[in-house]
Parts: sequence; structure tokens; C-alpha cells
Amino acid sequence: MTENEMLKITVEEFSRLQEYMAESDKESNAYKRMKRRYIELKVILTASGINLTELDFIKE
Repeated sequence: MTENEMLKITVEEFSRLQEYMAESDKESNAYKRMKRRYIELKVILTASGINLTELDFIKE
């Protein structure tokens, strides 16, 4: 898998995860687990030079 393919998959997962988070109760265990993955993906994308300004609508 190329770096571009990996970034594409990560961006898609980040976007999908935010949709799930927006529909979830912030106090639920599921939301807390999603938030942990959200932070991981955010770090990966930021370290890869991806500008999250337009992608990140949860902003936590």
C-alpha cells in the first residue's frame, strides 16, 4: 500500500468516525472509545501534513 493510499483511507476513516460521534451521546462508553480513535487519527493526519481545518468538524 502506498503512502497516498494509506492517507486516503485514514481521511475516510476520520470523516466517518466524526459522523458516528456526532450521532452519539457524549457520555456513552462508545463515544469515549470513538474519541480515543479520533485523537489517534488526528495525530496521524497532522503528522502527515494534512490540514484538518476543513475536515475536522468535531474539534475536540
